[in-house]
Amino acid sequence: MKISVNKEDFNVGVANTFKKRLLGLMGKKNIKEGLYFPKTNSIHTFFMKEPIDIIMINKENYVVYIKKNLQKNKILIKKKAYHTIELPHNSIKNININDKLTIS
Repeated sequence: MKISVNKEDFNVGVANTFKKRLLGLMGKKNIKEGLYFPKTNSIHTFFMKEPIDIIMINKENYVVYIKKNLQKNKILIKKKAYHTIELPHNSIKNININDKLTIS
């Protein structure tokens, strides 16, 4: 799946099973591809090997929260978010709150 925001494109997998949602990017090194979590407004970074970037969007695919370089052993919950995207750290460059995200 491809996600685009402000001319930035990201290839992401989809966490659409219990196992994928549970494990996410845990334990992975040299992360190259992100992960899209539908209907998820919270994540944790326990057992992560490296930091990640986070984009949270609402039901209309507008960015409601951005976190760059989220370190391991953290919990992140945002009530306004409806979907969450985990990306390799230092992936987010020109994305701002209220930007529209396109999923294809």
